[in-house]
Amino acid sequence: MADQMQWANALSTRPSLEAAVTDVVEQAVSSLTVPADLGLVFISSAFASEYSRLLPLLAEQLSVPVMIGCSGGGVIGTTATGEPQELEAQPSISLTLGYLPGVNIQVFHVLAEELPDLDSSPDAWIDVIGVEPSPAPQFILLSSAFSSRINDLLQGLDFAYPGSVIIGGQASSGGSSSQTSLFCHDASGEQHQRLYREGTVGLALSGNIVLETIVAQGCRPIGQPMQVTKAERNIILELDEKVPLVVLRDLIGSLSEKERMLAQHSLFVGIVMDQFKLSLQQGDFLIRSILGVDPSAGAIAIGDIARPGQRLQFQLRDAEASAEDLELLLERYQQNQQLSQPSAAAALMFSCVGRGQGLYGKPNFDSELFSRYIHDIPIGGFFCNGEIGPVSGSTFVHGYTSVFGICRQLSAD
Repeated sequence: MADQMQWANALSTRPSLEAAVTDVVEQAVSSLTVPADLGLVFISSAFASEYSRLLPLLAEQLSVPVMIGCSGGGVIGTTATGEPQELEAQPSISLTLGYLPGVNIQVFHVLAEELPDLDSSPDAWIDVIGVEPSPAPQFILLSSAFSSRINDLLQGLDFAYPGSVIIGGQASSGGSSSQTSLFCHDASGEQHQRLYREGTVGLALSGNIVLETIVAQGCRPIGQPMQVTKAERNIILELDEKVPLVVLRDLIGSLSEKERMLAQHSLFVGIVMDQFKLSLQQGDFLIRSILGVDPSAGAIAIGDIARPGQRLQFQLRDAEASAEDLELLLERYQQNQQLSQPSAAAALMFSCVGRGQGLYGKPNFDSELFSRYIHDIPIGGFFCNGEIGPVSGSTFVHGYTSVFGICRQLSAD
């Protein structure tokens, strides 16, 4: 077993921070047969006034070379009986520990002002991050929701580290930005334990590890794909050479009454990521918000740059669409698994604070659906203010999304 990757997750809902830390450390450590190389910790905003005590309390009971974490509106983990659980709006901690033989683990913290310009060379990004591009690292990023220039960082990482997978989430809280925190412990660094309010804490894992992703954006397409024929910045001026608002009104008029009601508050656009793909399905779209309309010009503003030649399709989002979207992606993931591959060892889950019980009307929906397809592995994560994951090979910040990172060994050796 010593050369096999091992993961464990533990959850605690003890209202005392000391008791909760003791609880998760004892559970997680007892689940491993070897000392952990890595820890990920997520703490609910119910403990906001005590964030500064988290890393010192963990260090008293747990010796792990590298640990990162952040605050969340809720946390996600695995119960003692192996069931996934999503804990929202209550004191809770989720601790994931990993023993990763043959994996090089590096940790970094980067502030917005340290990031290179987007026209800089890959070397400028590599210098800032401090991680070699070969072998391609797998990145886990935890970012402050404000002033982190996260979109620039993701573009830069995609550029400088081709072939790398990047997942993660933006720290969330029950209230103001001052309540979000990022945690970083690096035993080899000059300052072992740090609590950050800004920037991005990152983990780079390279070597005998694969990070596979499922990015469930929770929408289903309506109508037909159309081409942007005229646009300016994020404003669509023409769709298929027609006035966008007229196109949209015609589409809404063709919907059922239930769908028309839904379109009033849950209408989005899906930008087609592969312009050459003809048969479109779940996962082929980057979902973006509709920010507003200009009735006089008939234009539509979206939450991304609109470019002439792009294809897009309008989308609806509700609990049913979200469930269907995730299930289709899980089915596809399962079908693509090869028997010769080492099996999944653990999963990380980064879910929007707008999903969970508020969306589905019941707890644990996404994590339970996930565990129906990918069994008997520990899951850890948190509820985010923006989820980080790839769509068609490029990395984005999403909303109303659940991003899963599935960890396994590259080889069984």
